[in-house]
Amino acid sequence: MNIQRWMSQQFFSFYITWGVFLPYWTGWMIYTKGITISQASLIMSLGLTIRGLSTLFAFPYLAEKLSSKTLVNAMAIGTFITILCYIPADSYSSLLAVTLLLNIFYPTLMPALDSAAGVLVQNKQLRDYGKSRSWGSIGFVAAGMILTFFTGALGDIVILWALILSTMIFMCLGFVKTPDILSQKPQAIQTDKAKLNLFSIKHIGLVLIIVILLQAAHASYYSYGYIYLLDINAPKYLIGLILNIAVIAEIIFFSIADTAFRKYSVGALLALAALGSTVRWGLIYAFPNVIMFCVAQTLHAFSFAMAHYAFMKYLVKNIPHSQIAKAQGIYSALALSWSTAVFTIFGGYLYEIEPRYAFIGMIICTVPALFLALIYRRLDH
Repeated sequence: MNIQRWMSQQFFSFYITWGVFLPYWTGWMIYTKGITISQASLIMSLGLTIRGLSTLFAFPYLAEKLSSKTLVNAMAIGTFITILCYIPADSYSSLLAVTLLLNIFYPTLMPALDSAAGVLVQNKQLRDYGKSRSWGSIGFVAAGMILTFFTGALGDIVILWALILSTMIFMCLGFVKTPDILSQKPQAIQTDKAKLNLFSIKHIGLVLIIVILLQAAHASYYSYGYIYLLDINAPKYLIGLILNIAVIAEIIFFSIADTAFRKYSVGALLALAALGSTVRWGLIYAFPNVIMFCVAQTLHAFSFAMAHYAFMKYLVKNIPHSQIAKAQGIYSALALSWSTAVFTIFGGYLYEIEPRYAFIGMIICTVPALFLALIYRRLDH
């Protein structure tokens, strides 16, 4: 089988579902289920907390017991069944319960797919991680573009059915032929020492701190980017396109990363990511206009994509097969969930003072990350 194509297909089909859920789900609950903005925000925040717990504890534990194929299929089935429970859920309490349950299953699919890709790269079955991952970003953009058309024509009710359909397709694809190594159960870890050896791996603590800081720096952009564009008088019909510039930059980066950055060290990539992130938030602060915001969007290739790629490169190079899921769980929980939640609160406080402060405030993450990346680069050499 063509493993490169198989991995690309998995990323593409999953991120189509994520492209429906992430941008639209809060609005769907507000406009179709009739809850308030504050209720929806609380539901999503509590869901983010459960997401962190699930990826930090449940995912690594299950990854030690189940094959990658079984784990992905089980989480996909759990996700699909839980999403169906949204159909009868009409009260605040029922929506909260379903969302908390969903965040046990759904977010684990992201580190599960990255872990599978890491195993395939380590075993030299997947040549270019970046090219496959770029198809995930393409799926995310495609979902947003298609859904924008249908919501405009049919209303927000189609958001639920789009998520159900896309999740069902992803679930069904899990039962097609899978690379043999992903169907194998992980070897039993025999000693307590082996179970605890993740943080004995060279420099892993330092690398995790750097990527946590770099991903946390996106908190204000994720939460307040849309309303900031309204504040600086961006044409409302162009806001979706402006926000997608970041994802397009991400796609371009991932498509060329394996070739263009193959010889770069992890430390150099992390330093470049931190520098690009610092410049990105600085531009938004210094030039509060739509054109410079668009220019800053292209730096998403550095602030997010390069940081993620650098972590995957470190993982493949330094972390043994048995510990990949645990490392991915920590990364997903701390870098992609909890740190973002914490700095969203910080960014919200700054936004109320002055909208631009919410973005320049993120250099509290990126500047330390830059210095730590340079230290790591020297230590790694």
